[in-house]
Amino acid sequence: MIVGRQDGPEDEPSQSPGADLRVGFDHDAELYDRARPAYPDALLDDLFELSGLGPRPRILEVGAGTGQATLPLAARGASVLAVELGPSLAAVLRRGAAGLPIDVVTGAFEDCVLPDEQFDAVAAFTAWHWLTPDVRLLRAHTALRPGGSLVTVTTTHVRGGTVQFFDDVQECYERWDPATPPGVRTVLSDAIPAAVDEADTSALFGAGVRRRHHQDITYSTSAYLDVLGTYSGHMALAPEPRAGLFACVARLIDDRYDGAVTKRYLYELRVAPKRRG
Repeated sequence: MIVGRQDGPEDEPSQSPGADLRVGFDHDAELYDRARPAYPDALLDDLFELSGLGPRPRILEVGAGTGQATLPLAARGASVLAVELGPSLAAVLRRGAAGLPIDVVTGAFEDCVLPDEQFDAVAAFTAWHWLTPDVRLLRAHTALRPGGSLVTVTTTHVRGGTVQFFDDVQECYERWDPATPPGVRTVLSDAIPAAVDEADTSALFGAGVRRRHHQDITYSTSAYLDVLGTYSGHMALAPEPRAGLFACVARLIDDRYDGAVTKRYLYELRVAPKRRG
């Protein structure tokens, strides 16, 4: 279960999204670039290992944002074609990718023009759930070379870090966010089921191999409000309740937690090999 809308990437829709939420991340690309965390190095190590990637792989990344995974992939020797729906996010990514083997395409993965040359991996970091089912799967399959891999990463806020804060902050969400169920709490990683979708049953891909990683990130009050400001549920709130929620969260961190809290992230990596067809 999640706590209010505080949990971020994992509380976003798993089916075809409404355009208003899907493009909302582009509203403040600089904030997104500053606030969203990078992925653990060990996760990227597993990605290369499980995908059987060589020293100079070609990777198609879907929903690249401002490069939280793109730049580390390129630093490991990958040539990346990054597809990003938001023009402002794509512009920030282009700026950060200067001089690196990264090309950026602005548009929706479902209908953007892709090169004829196929890729060693198609990867989506906390973005796969935003794409249209079936369309995303067929496009990924077509873009992959024989033996290539579909790589997805889901992100979930789990119990850990400053546990009591995430219990206490529920009161702020129940007061200011009408969509908040009463009394819910974060749960341990072991209670989070694997993220399963049509790729797990499709004849287009073999069985996905999964590995999990954790990352604890400590935020100051302002940094925590920044990361909340990049989550779709918070962006969807009307201005008055959003301001009230953020003020309530800030007071709680400052008054009871000395201006800093630690959040635990669970990342689930799935690597599924392409089948011929």
